[in-house]
This record gives sequence, structure tokens and C-alpha cells, in this order.
Amino acid sequence: MKNKPFTSLLLLFLLGSLVLFGAGCSKKTVVPPGVDGETGSTLSGGKDIHYPPAEDGEYSEQNLPAVGTLDDTNMEDTTVSGSNGAAETVAPEDQTMEYKQVHGRSSANLFPIYFDFDQAGIKPDMEDILIQNARYIQSIPGTTIIIEGNSDERGTNEYNLALGERRAINTRQFLINLGVDPVRIRTLSFGEEKPLFLEQNEESYRLNRRADFVVK
Repeated sequence: MKNKPFTSLLLLFLLGSLVLFGAGCSKKTVVPPGVDGETGSTLSGGKDIHYPPAEDGEYSEQNLPAVGTLDDTNMEDTTVSGSNGAAETVAPEDQTMEYKQVHGRSSANLFPIYFDFDQAGIKPDMEDILIQNARYIQSIPGTTIIIEGNSDERGTNEYNLALGERRAINTRQFLINLGVDPVRIRTLSFGEEKPLFLEQNEESYRLNRRADFVVK
């Protein structure tokens, strides 16, 4: 009987420790800067964008790698530089189908990113491409980058223009979070109006759901 007060105190201490440990392990949802509340909507019209927690791979300033962390050997350099230091893009008439599949309508040394159907959020598997693009953009100061948002042909023209704009805006914000000067980045939406791949099949649709990076 003499040990009851000590046992009660020990149980209270253990219970308190468990409560504090559980509170410290709870996840925190991070909403990317520049978006509106829970839905992450950046433009009226079209489908709202829903961002998962940062722990699940969505971007934020807190969990983006710094632009200088990639190995320089990852940068493709197979083109001739122009007078402003930017690589010259292969003329449309000289572009093979394989070239278009890799570059879309992006300027040389820049690569497009692709989106899921009816979505405008940046996919985790596109982040390394954006990091590489950001590093190249920062290596050619004095240029303007136009991010062109595209969609496949399914849906109305108005809906797809809005969807393309959201894709471009989200892509621009990702580059800004990586340290690219926002003054240098403009957005433009073509929606479904300028398909690069004309066949009506899933592969063409996938390749048309794209954001291109054009140096001006």
C-alpha cells in the first residue's frame, strides 16, 4: 500500500510524455505562396487546384532545393549560343518528332514540363526539370522567359485557356521560389489552340498537356 502514491505519479508522468510526443509528430500542411487558401486556386474559371501537404511532394519555399545543387553535368549543351548568351533554338522545319517530344516548343537548353489530365499542380517528377531550367535561366541574365501553358483538346476552348493559364502561373511561381527574378518571367496560355501533337490518342494528349519555356 505504501507504493500507491509513487505508482500513480509514475503513470501520470508516462501519460504526459505520450501526449507531448504525439503533438510533436503531427504533420503540417504547407500552402504554396501566392495561392488562395485551401484550394490553391490561382485563377477564376476552370477546375480548382488542390495541393497536398509539403511532406507528400508539393512545393513550397521551405522544401525546395536551392538552385545550384544540381551537378553541371546534368545540363544538356548541344546547341550554339546566340549573342545574348542564350542557346539558339532549332528552327521548326528542322525539328524531328523526337526533338519535339523532348523539347516541346521550349527554347534550346530548356525543357517542358507535363501535367496530369485536368490538373494544374506541379507533379513531383517534374521538379528536377524545373530546377535545371531555373539554373539555365539564371545563367542567361538580361533575357525574358515566357511560360506557355497548353492543354489537350478535350473540354471547351474557354475552359482550356483558363487551365493553360493556371499551369503557366503555377510554373512561374515554382521558378520564383527557386530564386528566378519574377520580373523576367511572363505567362501566356494557348489552351488547346496550338497543339504540337495532332493525333487523337492518349500519348498525344499527354504530350500536349504541357508548359513550354521560351527565351525572348
